[in-house]
Parts: sequence; structure tokens; C-alpha cells
Amino acid sequence: MRLLLVDDDAEIRALLGRYLEAQGFRIRLATSLHECEQALIEGGIDLVVLDVMLPDGSGLDLCRRLRGERPGLPVILLTALKEDIDRIVGLEIGADDYLGKPFNPRELVARIRAVLRRQASPVPAGATPEPAPAPGEALYRFEGYSADPVSRAVRDPEGREIALTGTEFDLLRIFLDHPGRLLSRDALSERLYGRSSPDPLDRTVDVAMSRLRRKFGDNGVFRMFKTVRNGGYQFAARIERDARLR
Repeated sequence: MRLLLVDDDAEIRALLGRYLEAQGFRIRLATSLHECEQALIEGGIDLVVLDVMLPDGSGLDLCRRLRGERPGLPVILLTALKEDIDRIVGLEIGADDYLGKPFNPRELVARIRAVLRRQASPVPAGATPEPAPAPGEALYRFEGYSADPVSRAVRDPEGREIALTGTEFDLLRIFLDHPGRLLSRDALSERLYGRSSPDPLDRTVDVAMSRLRRKFGDNGVFRMFKTVRNGGYQFAARIERDARLR
């Protein structure tokens, strides 16, 4: 996997670059938004580790742009420990994960691998992976929508594709695999990010849910995605599996 590491701090950039290479990743380094955008134009990037504060602009603005132009490209944000607002905004605009500075490089590697695993095969933690369905088979259908676990494409009742980030699709897939089941925030956090959220003020899952609801026009209506007070979330729509001929 080839990672793009964007940070204007030379010491952090060099340290992380060496460590990530030692973990088996191919690394491209960038010091600014301009260098980051140039690397993305040249292609071959599987994931971006992006500092929020850069000399020529905000990493949040770039993350927002990438979600519109490349929704399938994972982005992990690096933020100063006290910048809670940046973390929330970053998640709202579609970052796949975030990490507050200072941090242990081992934790960054764990976050990177978790995001890449979800991109490759979004299987809930503790579950037994199922064989990948053949192309064109085993689509999920609900409320006129369809979701293809192979291509990770979601279409609305009119057949238009809904652009979901990797985290948003993974969150949807968890609900589709557990219809009607009440899923706590801790359970969703464990399945999505590989960690529970013991801090009652942690809004990571809530922000991801808000983004997903907006994509399905469920925001404020809660027709498909139900909120259970002090319990978590529940997917209320009826789900069918459509095994199509190839």
C-alpha cells in the first residue's frame, strides 16, 4: 500500500516516514497542500495521512474537496490534541479517522491498517468473514435503495449512485448485516474503528451517523435509522437479498 503523508513539521515527517516504511508501507511525503495535490494528480495513492494545519491552507478544506472528488480515498486527519472542533468538523466532512498530536506511531499504524481493512473487507469485529459474493449477486435492497457489497456502490430508488465514503459504507453495511438489532455506540465504534468509545463526550459515531442519514435523506425524520435513547441506533427498514444472475 502506498501512503501519502502530509505534514509541514520536518521532524515529524521524517520520523513517521521512516517508521511507516519499516512497517512495510510505501511512503510519499508532502509538506503543503500544493505538494499533496500534485502527488494525488500523479496517482497511485491508497490512503492520505493529512495534518490539519498546513502553511498554505487547511487540511480540512482539502479533505472536504477529496470527499467530493474521490469519495473512496481514505483520509486520516492529524490534529493538535486540544483542537476538538477540528476533529468534529473533520468527521462531519468525511474523514475516515483522526489522531490527536502527540501520538505513538504504533497507534497511527493501527489506525491505518484498520481503515485499509475496512476498505478491503468490511467485516464486523468478532464476526466470521463470509465468502465474498460473486459480482452481480447478493445485493441488499431496502426502501427502494440497493447496496452492492462487491463494488461498494449504493443507488437510490431512481437508480442514481449515492457517493459514500469508506466509513459511511462500512457503517451502512453493519446495519444491513444486523437489521432490527439495537447497536450501541460502543459496538459501532468497535466495528468501525477497532476501539470502543468510553468517553461519553466522544461524538465520533454520532457524527458518522449524521453524515449517513443526510446521504439517505433521513436527517430529522429517522425513518430508516432509529435513535434509541441511552441505547444506540437501530436500522428499521426491511432488507431483501437479491441474488442476480451474472
